[in-house]
Amino acid sequence: MSIERAVLLMAGVMVFATTALAMLYPNGYWQWFTLFIGLNMVQSVFSGFCPAVIIFKKVLGLKSEAELCQIVSKD
Repeated sequence: MSIERAVLLMAGVMVFATTALAMLYPNGYWQWFTLFIGLNMVQSVFSGFCPAVIIFKKVLGLKSEAELCQIVSKD
């Protein structure tokens, strides 16, 4: 799995989880967390900085789509 796909998966799971939790436990705080996720996604488009990418690279050792393409083309 590439970093780009992992970020999309994580964002989707987090939005789904916070929406489900807001339905199960009606509390305005879950909406703030969902808003934070959305704002983080928007800022990463403009700045290119996403904290999840750092974690996926350093901790999980995932590679970007470009790095994976280079590995495949060498074979």
